[in-house]
This record gives sequence, structure tokens and C-alpha cells, in this order.
Amino acid sequence: MDTLKKIFGIIWILAALVVGYFGITVMGIPKITSGKQEDLVFGIIILFVLMPIISGGLAIFGYYSLTGEYSDDKA
Repeated sequence: MDTLKKIFGIIWILAALVVGYFGITVMGIPKITSGKQEDLVFGIIILFVLMPIISGGLAIFGYYSLTGEYSDDKA
């Protein structure tokens, strides 16, 4: 079961990278450069508030899975 948790840790880290890339290139930068005020506010919220929370959370969860923090033999 611990090897499965480590595999899912790698998957979570990769998901963090994919979500970060998607959030920056598709949702963040195009919204900021569109020229509309409502898009600018949404782009700033996506880039500086949501992306660090989402991708950081996924990456930390994956890191903890890889290091064995969720293993069964932990006391």
C-alpha cells in the first residue's frame, strides 16, 4: 500500500505542475492582457491567489506522500 501512496504522490506533483501551467497560460496571462477591467481582476485573482493555493497544495500533498508521511507504520 505504501508503494501505491508513493505512486500517487508522483501523480499529485505532476498534477500540480499541469494545473500551474494551465492556470498561468490559459486562465491567468490571457485574462490580464485582454484589456477589459473585469478580466484583469479575474486574472489577478487567478494568478496571485488561486494558483499558489491550488498548485502548492497539490505539490505539498504529493511531497508528503512521497516521503512517507501517510504510511501505515507511522506512530
